[in-house]
Amino acid sequence: MPTPSTRAPRRDATANREAILVAAAAALNEDIDASLETIAARAGLSRRALYGHFANRDDLLIDVFTRGAARLAALLDPVSHPDARVEIALFGATLWAEVEHIRVSAALAVRGPHRELVGTALDPARYRLRGTVQRGMDDGTLRTDLDRETVTRLIENAAVSVLDEATRAGLSDRAGHRLVVLAALSAAGLGWREAGALLDDTPELAFEAVQGQQEARR
Repeated sequence: MPTPSTRAPRRDATANREAILVAAAAALNEDIDASLETIAARAGLSRRALYGHFANRDDLLIDVFTRGAARLAALLDPVSHPDARVEIALFGATLWAEVEHIRVSAALAVRGPHRELVGTALDPARYRLRGTVQRGMDDGTLRTDLDRETVTRLIENAAVSVLDEATRAGLSDRAGHRLVVLAALSAAGLGWREAGALLDDTPELAFEAVQGQQEARR
């Protein structure tokens, strides 16, 4: 049976790895080119200790991005609403509430060289969105001039474009929330007036309501 002295290092190693991943996510958002030395120092470790967990910077980025994507998929899983339009808006708002503080690294994750790995981690969320789009097409609340797969991709791309715009323009959290909802609904086929009215008239879509839901889930 393992003794306490053999169990402790494993606990320390797990804690160190977690510290590295947290530090990397924060450092990359401030500077997407953050070095391993910077990340290690932020985690309170030496570069040598970091190499004990990750062979190189690319391996670390893969873990940071795929872990973040898996977390997003898990957060989106309970999002549900009888109105497909509201559910799509909630997907976008929930996504924004999670990534608003890591816009730079999130944008790189979905557009950069690791996008295929990130995409795989987001597959459960994509499956949910596809089903919501189909429901809205069936009941006539979403556009039917395009096929389901195309509409789903347009909604995804709209959310990603908001990340890019938020980073470029320095949007506030509240402004980004509104933009991602309107962009997603527009891609789903709603006119800008209709999308704005739905956002303003649906309590569940209010900035404070979505932020509160996210805080409760953390």
